[in-house]
Amino acid sequence: MVRCIAADNPHAIAQAVQTLVDGALLGLPTETVYGLAADANNPAAVAAIFAAKGRPADHPLIVHVAPQPTVESWRALLDTLCDRVPDMAWSLIDAFWPGPLTLILPRRSGVCTAAAGGQSTIGVRCPSHPIAVAVLREAAARGVIGVAAPSANRFGRVSPTTAAHVRSEFEGRLADNELLILDGGDCAVGIESTIVDVCGEHPVLLRPGHITSAQITDVTGLAVWGVQQHSPQVSGSLESHYAPEAQVHVADAARLRAHVDSLSSDSMAMSAVYGSAALLNGLPAGLRCREMPSNAEACAHDLFAALRDLDAAGVAHIWVEAPPLGLPWDGVRDRLKRASAPLPTPPIGTRPSVL
Repeated sequence: MVRCIAADNPHAIAQAVQTLVDGALLGLPTETVYGLAADANNPAAVAAIFAAKGRPADHPLIVHVAPQPTVESWRALLDTLCDRVPDMAWSLIDAFWPGPLTLILPRRSGVCTAAAGGQSTIGVRCPSHPIAVAVLREAAARGVIGVAAPSANRFGRVSPTTAAHVRSEFEGRLADNELLILDGGDCAVGIESTIVDVCGEHPVLLRPGHITSAQITDVTGLAVWGVQQHSPQVSGSLESHYAPEAQVHVADAARLRAHVDSLSSDSMAMSAVYGSAALLNGLPAGLRCREMPSNAEACAHDLFAALRDLDAAGVAHIWVEAPPLGLPWDGVRDRLKRASAPLPTPPIGTRPSVL
């Protein structure tokens, strides 16, 4: 059963915390996307996350923690989860927590084993959304030190940025679990956190996001490396991810316009376009379209909602204008790369499924 409660309900935080204490599932708003949350150190609760999402048990979950007022309290908290916290991690914590940054740290043996997918590392994040912060603080006071919260969607699908998205993912699909969704409004960032491995000599960027590699270098004074041969597996790192049921194709404006011009009326009825105002201005009036914001942060905020909106129209193909180059667009490009396939000539027929 799926239930939703508004975050401004005077009983909302208490109900959400009780849900976590009871080992049940919670739809938790954060500044990035909504998470499917449970007590990270409760193996049964973590197993319920994997089961609800249809997620492989070896695909690790990020553990969310409450903000701490002092370095000493941060050390005490992270000591419960991690074997050690490298110096570069402290500089990133000071600069970006609370916020959309996940740090991969050496995991303390016996802690959050199921959430970590059996790996020797653990992903830790401190979100900035005020509702998430309130829940995490109250949960910690009742013994739930960390909350595992992957995106609240079925595995591989588009991440949710509203409570309604979460409900649409799980309504009628939870055989043995109940889900309470805490409605905290739209997510401000709109794509998942940047993930950085800080276990080695250099920070390693495992997933781009709102916080860029240049910002990480500015803070740490270290060059940011790309994914290494022995980098840990992390959330959102699969080649295919964040996909709607419709097939997503990414192309530059000229190629996309030429493709649309070649569509038959039947193909056009099964296609949608997500692109800049300049591109949309020249497309046929009957084509289903949504404008892509020209600012990287605004586009990140809009991206998943746009894909869900166009997908809900029942089209078979969503054609997306390739975003600009540059570090601020890295997170958007990464999500579109994983959501899309190489640009083919689209067949006419039933719309494909990623499930």
